[in-house]
Amino acid sequence: MRRILSRLADETFDLLIIGGGVTGACVARDAAMRGIKVALVEKGDFANATSAHNSKLVHGGLRYLRNFELGLVRESLKERRIWQRIAPHLVHPLPFLVPMYDAGFKGRATLAAGLTLYDMLSFDKGWLDDPAQRLPNHSWLNKQKALEAEPVLDGKGFEGAFKYYDAQMYAPERLALECLIEADGDGAAIANYVEAVSLINREGRIEGCTVRDVLGGDSFDVRAKLTLVAAGPWADIFLERALGKPPSHKLLRSKGIHVLVPAMTKSNALTVAAGGGHFFVLPWHGHTLLGTTDTAFQSAPDEVGVSGADIDGFFGFINANLPGAALSRGSVEHFYAGLRPLVDDGSGDTYGASRRAELVDHSESDGLDGLFSAIGGKWTTSRDLAQSVVDDIVEKLSLKAAECETDEEPTAGGDIDRFDDFLKDQRAAHGDLPTLEHLAHMYGTRLPDMLAEANNRPELRAAIGGAGDIGAQVLFAMREEMAMTLADVVMRRTCIGQIGAPTAETLERTASLMAAELGWDEARKAREIASLSGAFTFRDDA
Repeated sequence: MRRILSRLADETFDLLIIGGGVTGACVARDAAMRGIKVALVEKGDFANATSAHNSKLVHGGLRYLRNFELGLVRESLKERRIWQRIAPHLVHPLPFLVPMYDAGFKGRATLAAGLTLYDMLSFDKGWLDDPAQRLPNHSWLNKQKALEAEPVLDGKGFEGAFKYYDAQMYAPERLALECLIEADGDGAAIANYVEAVSLINREGRIEGCTVRDVLGGDSFDVRAKLTLVAAGPWADIFLERALGKPPSHKLLRSKGIHVLVPAMTKSNALTVAAGGGHFFVLPWHGHTLLGTTDTAFQSAPDEVGVSGADIDGFFGFINANLPGAALSRGSVEHFYAGLRPLVDDGSGDTYGASRRAELVDHSESDGLDGLFSAIGGKWTTSRDLAQSVVDDIVEKLSLKAAECETDEEPTAGGDIDRFDDFLKDQRAAHGDLPTLEHLAHMYGTRLPDMLAEANNRPELRAAIGGAGDIGAQVLFAMREEMAMTLADVVMRRTCIGQIGAPTAETLERTASLMAAELGWDEARKAREIASLSGAFTFRDDA
């Protein structure tokens, strides 16, 4: 995947996508696969905000049953199975326990009914060729069995736990990236660090967008028959600036923080209901990921961050409802904050607001033809949203296009029948790599391509950082995955920065590999390393 700005400036496209998060990535993948001429621009790096800063779950939305959103739950469960099939290296089953404290017969019966309905709505969860990907129905564990499984659940009034299954992403940033790699392979013109500045408006018809190369500074026009704004929490802000007035559809931004701590469970995730809300305790890369808060966020999206007060409040809530957690600031290994872009229903209630998506045709709402925006939605249903978006675009432009195949076509590294068999083959070929399983998850069938340079340079097979990454990934990220900065490599193309602040030695080594490839001098290296400090600093300490 190459960043070729001349294509953006010189060609005219059927579709220009503004935003390189998961929604934009899925739309680009779908449209390019159907033969539509696509361009995509992203002002930062791909999947650098909401699409990365989440609970890393592909789930049906069990709690949406409370609001009787059966359609959304069914859609989510169907899409969960599709992601498991088309990206089996990056999406895998995850068992959850729901502990019951002083719930009594009525409480247990109510949840059992909800889980039974959840099982019924996910009737196709066993329709997968790989037995390891098939999900069982829910079950009840009595107090003894539940505590044997997860001792951290012990507490006053504990009665036992329900067990159910959902799915988890190994690395959401890489799953979004694989969608973009596919789109690129099908002819899309894609570039990160290209900011959409203003829409090109010709007598009420939008004909593309003026953009700015964030890295080089130049501005130019990208021409397209139709423009889609898929900018997540920034969508309504961009539209208000571009339209010169508030858009007809507004967003409610919800801030959610996540905190990485040492492993708290043996193998199960926990869903703990408390105080009208809930939190997750998620096993992830040998650690535990705690999530998430849900509070309205009124400031500019670029200002979102995690404060020490956020941590204290969240840990206080968890400790009160899961005493065995015994969390303190000393438990923190890493943290991040993300913004959910929710469709504003006027209630101001971020927790209760629907996670539904909405496609807006601005010819109807704002009198501007050739302009669409995709707002709301969630990771799990992003592929389905993209299919609907592209269907509408095909109809709007009267294009001759192939049928959608994104529900069957594997992602760029996902052409794997059974992951365990794939891993066995890779071990036979690359058995000297101690972190091979991690790398197989990260790259899938692209693993041999990533390792090709390391076959000639053995030093690139050495570990870099403590998450299982190696030096070869750094070069591959620059050459094949459009990594332009040290943060791109450390935070999104690899897991170097995913489990806590890397050591100075790790950052120096990673930056040196990039400097040799990109011609950075020592001053540029120092700036790149310094740019990462904010990712590991509390907002109120920055």
